Amino acid sequence: MAINFDTALGIEPKVLAFREKRSEILAANLANADTPNFKARDLDFKSVLQQTVGSGVAIERTQTGHISPQQQVFGANLMYRNPNQVSLDGNTVESHVEQARYAENAVQYQASLHFIGDEFAGLMSAIKG
Repeated sequence: MAINFDTALGIEPKVLAFREKRSEILAANLANADTPNFKARDLDFKSVLQQTVGSGVAIERTQTGHISPQQQVFGANLMYRNPNQVSLDGNTVESHVEQARYAENAVQYQASLHFIGDEFAGLMSAIKG
């Protein structure tokens, strides 16, 4: 009997890829903290989960005058962040907020790696008996 890794690992590989992309976006925010008019962005994990589970509703433009749907990465909405304190140069990056979100994402990335490792350990145990 062949092992299907897609079913064995579940949603975790997609979560891991999402966390990796979110790290890139948060790092770009931090790198542009002093760039005038740079707008901080982030990904919405809830939209990825809805798409993966299948409860998300697809948005479609049927007329040229319609507002286009939000840009998506891995099915997640790439959104702009509203700053707590507005800067004079139009930059919305708040370094302390970005650092906290980056650290939180890093912990969640490590947790996803741990979950995948546990799944592989379970598969190895089943194979070895």
